[in-house]
Amino acid sequence: MRLAFPCFALVAAALFFPPILTAQAPDTRGYVVQVGDTVPSFSLTDVNGQTYTDQSLLGATYILQFTASWCSVCRQEMPHLEAEVWQPFRDRNFTLLGVDLDEPQDKVAEFAKQMGVSYPMCPDENGTVFYSIAAPKSGVTRNVVVDSDGRIAMLTRLFDKDEFARMAALVDRLTSTP
Repeated sequence: MRLAFPCFALVAAALFFPPILTAQAPDTRGYVVQVGDTVPSFSLTDVNGQTYTDQSLLGATYILQFTASWCSVCRQEMPHLEAEVWQPFRDRNFTLLGVDLDEPQDKVAEFAKQMGVSYPMCPDENGTVFYSIAAPKSGVTRNVVVDSDGRIAMLTRLFDKDEFARMAALVDRLTSTP
């Protein structure tokens, strides 16, 4: 009978505090998700008012590109995303969403204009989407490639040219018609 209380405590914790038992520790790159996981539920509205959700994007391949105007590595990566990912694949049932961490809509719109990107830019003012994917204070320069089934196909961190090339090749494979 000594095990009854600990078992009861675990069941009670699972019922009343599910995040305690299900929270995943971040990996070495700060991700709290893994390749193969279903992307966490999200809703983002771009600076032009169009809303994107994990459900509305089912059936398409997409990238959540986490960024911020103050991030120098993000600024380095964004022209490559525009030219080497968005422009070549945008007509292939593919979406690239810039997800700007903790900045208001007007700042995000100005940032997109400064960077010359044409892909949708979405404010994530409270970091809700970011923190469902990465740990706090883990850095914003990251891309989450999601396949047409809503599963994470690749996670990138910082701007590494080899990793970026692998990501572009993966998007090409995922969006090619058989």
